[in-house]
Amino acid sequence: MNAVAEEICQDSFEELRSMAHDHLDKSLEKLRPLFSREDKPDLWEISEAIQEIKQDLSGAIVQEAAHALHQDSAHQEVSSCPNCKKQLKKIRDTSRHIETKNGSSHLTRAYFYCNDCKIGFSPLDDNLDLSQRRKQGDLQQLALKFLAKMPFREAAELFYESTGVKFSDECMHQLFASFAEDITPEEALPSAKEISEEIAKASESEQRRPVLVVAMDGAHMPTRPEGGRNNKRGSGEYKEAKGFRIYLNSKDQIINIASWHQISSKKEITRALQLIAGRIPTDKVRIGLIGDGAPWVWDAMSKAFPTGRQILDYYHVSEYIHSVANAQYAEDKNKALRWVEATMGRLFFRDGARYVIAGLKRMQPNNEDAREQIRKTIQYLEHNKHRINYKGDKTGGYPIGSGGIESANKFICQTRLKRNGAWWLKENSNKMLGLKCALFNGTFERIFDKYAT
Repeated sequence: MNAVAEEICQDSFEELRSMAHDHLDKSLEKLRPLFSREDKPDLWEISEAIQEIKQDLSGAIVQEAAHALHQDSAHQEVSSCPNCKKQLKKIRDTSRHIETKNGSSHLTRAYFYCNDCKIGFSPLDDNLDLSQRRKQGDLQQLALKFLAKMPFREAAELFYESTGVKFSDECMHQLFASFAEDITPEEALPSAKEISEEIAKASESEQRRPVLVVAMDGAHMPTRPEGGRNNKRGSGEYKEAKGFRIYLNSKDQIINIASWHQISSKKEITRALQLIAGRIPTDKVRIGLIGDGAPWVWDAMSKAFPTGRQILDYYHVSEYIHSVANAQYAEDKNKALRWVEATMGRLFFRDGARYVIAGLKRMQPNNEDAREQIRKTIQYLEHNKHRINYKGDKTGGYPIGSGGIESANKFICQTRLKRNGAWWLKENSNKMLGLKCALFNGTFERIFDKYAT
């Protein structure tokens, strides 16, 4: 920066300082009544009074700083049409009201209009990267984080209490609908570079390649049909949101890599899984695949990760074993518990599934319910015995339970969408799931930056 330019910048800063002092003096005048009261205000009252003036003061400083830093574009007399590049003269100066986390600001800027292209524009808007909405990107981004955690009305109320800026629940609905409209797995899932960086960090503390866990499961979401002007919406129904979670099973912690959940077809969730598989350097990790026995789940995971070690979820096996015990030993709960403990222990032996299946085949059912539960359990274990090697899994550092995907289902799906009295349109449910996944995956800011441009 040459001496002339530096002097201009210094003059602009001093002008901003002077204007900020003027605004501060005006704001402090609003506190004068506190000093004329006979009863001295407590800290709560002092804080509330300052909160009332803070937004006006900080909004004014944002306004003055924007003008000082962008004097040329705020007051320029000639500009090129962004479409046809024709040189245009300024039509007039116009004022625009915007809101940021710092409060309200009024920006005065040059306005141009191209008769050929039929478009009007202000260069200052582009230079400041202003949103077309009154509420700017910082408020929109914060509002989306609020409503991803709580109902729209509650989010609007807490947003106002936290920021001092009103953001109605209707505006939040509109923002949510426009932002989440096009969230796709391509955007919401992390990039190959981001995944490689996480794997590299995990590898530093490991003596061998870290374990990458791929788990799939579903969560039932409350949905309702569309309601027409003259039609009742009808009763709601639960639909399954199919999803997967991929994470590193590090010694010290679970490191999330990616999650994606949608009320969609098996084909669509499989496509998303194959998409993320293509971004993972599989030669840098040991891969474990965890499922509950559903054939399509194993088919999807094995196609995306053909070298993955298949692990039947221990807790789903436990449910089958408990069902047998409850039916066979219904009159003696202690005997049922001892049998469950012994049977589950055998699963950790070499060829443990074979021993358990043999024991079930020798069992003499005490009733028809027990007979049916034994039959189903034998069938389940026969189909999945090649996926039961729990002792080897534990030795290799692989998890044997589906806790990782269950927690993702709870955090992403259930805590926000599964509330008392809440019934969602499928479209809106998927939008919220997309938003939650983007936040969970750490890709929200990148998606928002693209949305805001």
